[in-house]
Amino acid sequence: MQRIRLAILKSSGRRGSCEGIVKADYNEYTLTLNEIILYGAEAIALIILISYIFYRSFLAVFLLSPTIILFLDHKRKRRIKSEKEKLTLQFREMMHSVIAGLQAGYSVENAFEHSYDDLILLYGRDEIIPKEIEVINRNLRNNHNLEEVLTDLAERTHVKDIADFAEVFRIAKRSGGDLTAILGNTAEAISDRIEVRREIAVGISDKKMEQKIMDLVPFGIIFYIDATSPGFFEPLYHNPGGVALMTVMLGVYIFAFLLGEKILDIRY
Repeated sequence: MQRIRLAILKSSGRRGSCEGIVKADYNEYTLTLNEIILYGAEAIALIILISYIFYRSFLAVFLLSPTIILFLDHKRKRRIKSEKEKLTLQFREMMHSVIAGLQAGYSVENAFEHSYDDLILLYGRDEIIPKEIEVINRNLRNNHNLEEVLTDLAERTHVKDIADFAEVFRIAKRSGGDLTAILGNTAEAISDRIEVRREIAVGISDKKMEQKIMDLVPFGIIFYIDATSPGFFEPLYHNPGGVALMTVMLGVYIFAFLLGEKILDIRY
């Protein structure tokens, strides 16, 4: 795979390095300065809220401040997941465009070349798949093997649908079968799988909203009781027993929050 990536680097010409066109690894994401500022502000606000609700202490703010790093990492992982979701949907359109080219009589290499124009019309030049197709076509023009190029794409993206397509293409190419029919059936099966995941995502969107509301309910209850019955929670603060109990409750809340996110998570 290194040979292919070096070829991308050398052929990048007017756009600079390989990383300037496509990502070397879609499991990696670096937050921008604006994102760090935005998410950092969210983390600080959350820490202040938790410190007030559970400890009523400014010391807790400083003790919890290292969790900002965990919060930023959580946001980074969510950005990676979001990017993979977008990549998967765009890859589905790429498959359909390539299959249409094969059915029109193009060779498989020319079908990929032809799909670039279709994807530009759909998404524009700056989206993920048009950039990836541009790199694929450059490698093909440099006489690289399409099987290896697709395998490299699958390894960099870590997306199962792309890996399945690349594997089926490799087997079909070597077996000498009806490539158009095999890839057409594969594209249909992968497309159906993607559509099922989209339907599931739409179906649980209400549940995700309910989860977000439920995440805020404990804070709302505490604020309400605190406002209507001042001093009700005072025995829980500024003493070892109360601090220990509230720490346990905070751990239970965090566990419930993470469990809810895991249950509603859709893998790509």
